[in-house]
Amino acid sequence: MTVLLLGLLIFLGVHSVRILADDWRGAQIQRMGVLPWKAAYSVASLLGFVLMIWGYGQTRLDPVWVWQPPQGLSHVVSLFMIPAFVLLVAAYVPRNHLKAKMGHPMILAVKLWAFSHLLANGRLGDIVLFGAFLVWAIFDFRAARRRPPVEMATPSVAGTVTTVVVGLVAYLLFAFYLHVRLIGVPVM
Repeated sequence: MTVLLLGLLIFLGVHSVRILADDWRGAQIQRMGVLPWKAAYSVASLLGFVLMIWGYGQTRLDPVWVWQPPQGLSHVVSLFMIPAFVLLVAAYVPRNHLKAKMGHPMILAVKLWAFSHLLANGRLGDIVLFGAFLVWAIFDFRAARRRPPVEMATPSVAGTVTTVVVGLVAYLLFAFYLHVRLIGVPVM
């Protein structure tokens, strides 16, 4: 559990700089330059991510059960993950209505992912991992909504359709092929 907590602290800590110290972040970017800042941010994020994944894997070897979720909740996760994938894609596809309307679709995708996985997983490691991401996403979304809006291009139907189609394809690929291979757990 220690490695998981350390990984979460580093990964979510790096991703919380803008929430907790946006002015300091701006000053560091000014002092260091954009590329060195992004390099340091990426290295710290990757270190935290590797520790988090390794630590989470360790918690699965000797699980501590907090509660036993009902079998049917795995279907709820599958349903929540469809819009989560579409929102994740919406963060990257230009000129889509979802990003224009919601502003921060990736953070909303993280919220859906974390919340749904909390429902269907009752091990302590799961609760720590998904709970930490859910709490982070709530605070990050709130902080992001307080910042001045970024000017975006006018959304288009083509951008929105592309977002939904790519999101659905990504969901199907992950749900029916990659989840079991990468995570070791079948979706249903």
